[in-house]
Amino acid sequence: MLSLQQREQRQAWVLLAPMLLVMFLLTGWPLFRTIWLSFTDAALIGSDGAANLIGFDNYLYALTDPDFVASIGRTLYFTVVSVVIEGVIGVLVALLLNQRFYGRNVLRVLVILPWALPTIVNAMMWRLNFNPDYGSINALLTQLGVMDHYRSWLGTPTSALNAVMLADIWKNYPLVTLLVLAAMQSIPDDLYEAARLDGASALRRFRAITLPAIAGPLSVALVLRTIDAFKIFDIIYVMTRGGPVDSTKTLSFFVYQESFSYLRAGSGAAYAILMTLMCSLLIAIYMLMLLRQRRRSKVSET
Repeated sequence: MLSLQQREQRQAWVLLAPMLLVMFLLTGWPLFRTIWLSFTDAALIGSDGAANLIGFDNYLYALTDPDFVASIGRTLYFTVVSVVIEGVIGVLVALLLNQRFYGRNVLRVLVILPWALPTIVNAMMWRLNFNPDYGSINALLTQLGVMDHYRSWLGTPTSALNAVMLADIWKNYPLVTLLVLAAMQSIPDDLYEAARLDGASALRRFRAITLPAIAGPLSVALVLRTIDAFKIFDIIYVMTRGGPVDSTKTLSFFVYQESFSYLRAGSGAAYAILMTLMCSLLIAIYMLMLLRQRRRSKVSET
């Protein structure tokens, strides 16, 4: 006879079985198919569906491909800089919205608006803003005296990636703000009042009260944004198509071109697997950081 705990475990697996089957069909099978393709010379056209096994040739070529290595550097730059700036802006805006002032609720709605916009709409809007002939960015900077002539922000290799990064930051910092603000709302006002009576400065109150309370939600927000930024594709596709001269060609766009522009399914699958492994490594690093943070918090509580 099965014990009560064993029967509950069996019932749980029975209830989970349909979901696990759907997850396997939607994610597991495509992943296994991609891994198999990465060891072949499969092409989308011209091969009559034939795919020859070539071992690790696609991976060896990818690791020695200077264009692929350069796309890794651009992706890491985009990810690190955008996530750091989004984290800083998100916390600062959350601190502002946590204060009591007239029109705070209206400002909260306006802050959420960029995040609520579809990415394609956001990309098209910023593409118009950066237009070299009638864009608002050029008009504003020239009227303020910062520049004396209009610039082609998206047409210059040195500024194109930063322009795309600005559009991505504007859209996604509200996510950090929302999660951090929700954590701030749970902090009792008595803690701040007691700190003020003890003569603690605003910076001291932030470090001793606010920062420990928002550390968990902020870490979650940064993990989500790191994953999202590392696989950025749609905003680059709309704004620059990877140009000029591949200056905005990130990993996702590289995989897209290899698979669907050059029609090399085998090498494209290898690039995709390598990208997945790198993204998994970033997630693992973040998880280790979160575990260390939890252990430190437990030690400090004891």
